[in-house]
Amino acid sequence: MSSDASKKPRPPPESVVGSWWTPFGDHLAHERRYSPYTVRNYRAAFDDFYRWLLSSGLWAKGIGALGTREIRDFVIEAQRRYGRRTLHNHVSGLRALCRFWMVRGRLKRNPFSGAPLPKLERRLPQFLTEDQVRALLSSPQRLLEGGGCDPFTAWRDRLAMELLYGAGLRVSELVGLNHGGVELREGVARVTGKGRKQRVCPLGRVACAVLERFRDEFTPGARPSDPVLCSAGGGRMTVRSVQLMLKRHLALAGLPLDLTPHKLRHSFATHLLNAGADLRIVQELLGHAQLATTQIYTHVSIARLKEVYDRAHPRA
Repeated sequence: MSSDASKKPRPPPESVVGSWWTPFGDHLAHERRYSPYTVRNYRAAFDDFYRWLLSSGLWAKGIGALGTREIRDFVIEAQRRYGRRTLHNHVSGLRALCRFWMVRGRLKRNPFSGAPLPKLERRLPQFLTEDQVRALLSSPQRLLEGGGCDPFTAWRDRLAMELLYGAGLRVSELVGLNHGGVELREGVARVTGKGRKQRVCPLGRVACAVLERFRDEFTPGARPSDPVLCSAGGGRMTVRSVQLMLKRHLALAGLPLDLTPHKLRHSFATHLLNAGADLRIVQELLGHAQLATTQIYTHVSIARLKEVYDRAHPRA
């Protein structure tokens, strides 16, 4: 056995998983319709919490008997292993788990209510400038002209990036988009976002043109249930394959490799607001449930305005 394998944390016993996690996980996936990524992250939080309880000798005491002191100790210890945002997400998942079992009468109180958490640093979303976006979107064509890829790959990659930026899609929404969800005549796509909520996204003139050409030249027999983004063999692209594709074109365009598909969504929102788009319209386009989630982009726009002012005004 390799040293890496021996260091990998062991999952909780099946009896613990079946008793505490499985009903909750099914509830998240089928009733609450949480994304697979959220369910996976909540499961990781549960596994980590179980291991901490076991190593601390508290598992036998029972989750319902945990008090403020024990939860505080868990949070303090977890800070050594996780960043603040991950820790907040883990505690959110554990709080939801306990709430689930309270409703079902297994717990009388939620030990994670009011759990002391470190303050989150407010980070502005990273985004590309309009010139950087143009350089990135032109990368597949340059690669094709230089003999670095075949026409299918070039047009498929450009389509992926045009949809991420032109429609502000999440990468999970992008790979889940089927031909039946696209109405080229109207220039819109019906996508399924977080919580299985559907929304209508304008695609933009350029994205529609690229999509129509890709469909007509490379997937002419596509059915409504077939994916818009596919491999050469016709299979649906994965989130990971889109991430790797983007890194390739970031390198070719001379852009930072830590930029993710989600940064194109950030760029979409920031460029709309910089051009004067209404905040609530941008909220609808992004599919945000709360306006406060969208408002972070106003800080980006204000920061950009101040940067221009400081650089250009003689009295700045």
